[in-house]
Amino acid sequence: MAKKETRTDFWVYELLKDAGIEDKLTPQGSDISQIDNALKTASKRGTGKVGFPEYIGIVKDFVIVIEDKASVDKHIARDEKNLIAEDVKSITDCAVNGALFYGKHIIKNTNYKKVIALGISGDKKIHKISPLFIDERCSYEELPELETLISFSEDNILEYYTREILKEKTDIEKQTVEILKEAQILHEDIRNYGNIEDKNKPLIVSGILLALKEIEHGFLLDNLTGDQITTDGQKIYSQIENNLRRANVSPDVKRDKLLSQFSIIRDNTKINEINPTLGKTPIKYFAEFLYESIYKSIRFNSSSEDFLGRFYGEFMSYSGGDGQSLGIVLTPKHITELFCDLLDLKPDDKVIDPCCGTAGFLIAAMHNMINKTNDKSQQNNIRKNQLFGIEEQSYMFTIATTNMILRGDGKSNLENKDFLAQNPSKLQLQGCNVGMMNPPYSMGSKANPTLYEINFTKHLLESVTIDGKVAVIVPQSTFTGKTKDEQTIKEEILKKHTLEGVITLNKNTFYGVGTNPCIAVFIAGIPHSKDKRCKFINFENDGFEVSKHIGLIETPSAKDKKQHLLDVWFDEIEAPTKFCVKTTIEPSDEWLHSFYYFNDEIPSDEDFRKTIADYITFEVNMITHGRGYLFGIDNGVENEK
Repeated sequence: MAKKETRTDFWVYELLKDAGIEDKLTPQGSDISQIDNALKTASKRGTGKVGFPEYIGIVKDFVIVIEDKASVDKHIARDEKNLIAEDVKSITDCAVNGALFYGKHIIKNTNYKKVIALGISGDKKIHKISPLFIDERCSYEELPELETLISFSEDNILEYYTREILKEKTDIEKQTVEILKEAQILHEDIRNYGNIEDKNKPLIVSGILLALKEIEHGFLLDNLTGDQITTDGQKIYSQIENNLRRANVSPDVKRDKLLSQFSIIRDNTKINEINPTLGKTPIKYFAEFLYESIYKSIRFNSSSEDFLGRFYGEFMSYSGGDGQSLGIVLTPKHITELFCDLLDLKPDDKVIDPCCGTAGFLIAAMHNMINKTNDKSQQNNIRKNQLFGIEEQSYMFTIATTNMILRGDGKSNLENKDFLAQNPSKLQLQGCNVGMMNPPYSMGSKANPTLYEINFTKHLLESVTIDGKVAVIVPQSTFTGKTKDEQTIKEEILKKHTLEGVITLNKNTFYGVGTNPCIAVFIAGIPHSKDKRCKFINFENDGFEVSKHIGLIETPSAKDKKQHLLDVWFDEIEAPTKFCVKTTIEPSDEWLHSFYYFNDEIPSDEDFRKTIADYITFEVNMITHGRGYLFGIDNGVENEK
């Protein structure tokens, strides 16, 4: 048992390292004199002698105390009232009980008044992590179980405390509520004062935001006077053109195509006439609204790019359920960020998204790569030369391009083309070694199999460099291979490329759309080996849930669950088959976790006892009801054979 507990101690240390707090907590004692003195009388047997938890330390102003046990059978003991038992045997035998004991002892014997006590049992593969919060009165609250300790990193612990313990909204959540409110107001104002079609509303917003960037170069909102010779729309249109030139958008034909999409700002009569209610033109009113609610935040807020991104995403969602009325399905931000992590982006990668929509993947990739280098020259190169996008629809191409410019992309290497019409060998010459894609859904048919999602995937795999990495988010039905054409394409993919794994996602990922999505990750240009063991992960429980009137929101457990997913994906820990199955595959298989799943969990002693007890109860019940023959018993006399 001692050897097993040592293994558990090492595994817990790895958890602390993953959370970046391994130097904050110490084993078997503390470097902090007040805590160390308190532990001199912390014997779990109540002898008043010394006692040490496995790990103890301070993160921010929280004391973290950890007690671990090798077996999950020794995780927690409860008394007859279902409370955590506090007798000596329970404290010495069980992880959670021991953690509670040490936590209370610290509260009573030091000046620290906020303790998070963690009972951890098991190993990398099968384990339980139960946190408790203990306050200055030694009251404790049992918190939801975790998979990792990432919630207690220096970056996350205050958010965890606010959301999970205080049950309050974080600053980001409050800001999101304000963004939602402002996006809704602007959306309704554009409808009421401009009578603008849904697909043109995002164009008006992005056009005005581009024009507002020219304020730094002399543009004044006061110049929007409602003049009917040179209209307010013409003045804004002129500033948009200036900004596109300043962003080095070239060649001219590309800039002209973008400008033509913004012509509604210049040409729409209603938004360029003075509205009696507003006392100004609606286009000036929209510009002032965006200046006050967004532009100032962009300029003075250090996280301006995230602020703008959230507003833009929310505004798009008011065009009809995540942009559905525009014929697009926006990829949620947490998924674009997950792609970057799964593909383990490096600062020198080149990324292509051939169905880029509003450029969500490219923006996430840009932020991810820039944050991984302090070299200003390399950061500039990422913006200018390492992000490539293709979008077929002209207005979406315009939104994507402006979106990239607004987020700091210096050149915007986006093309307004049909991806499937491009020669993949020619695209390969761009040297992109990473592909990300959310292709159009449900467009393929027997009459036109090229539009199946699996064919988009194949085309992307052939468009990146050999040994490049590709991730796609597609409906789960993509990998069941319903039709003969889809089956054939799956076979062709495995002949030339390697499937790394498929992750089944939360059914509400595209809330309101009705698609059950999954993420597949491939290595391009390397034939799939028959011995290759792919990962099939069930990540339906991702820590995001639907909130009424808001949509999909992040819960406090989301960061923990994502870290667990990444730990399993990169083989840092084992996971039970209910979460991850590793197996070889065939083209005819359904490449989904549900197809390969089997239950490999060894029953616990408690499970065994319960099953035996259930069986005995069943047997006695049957015998007492005259059905002893089921067990070879007749009228109370066992049959002899």
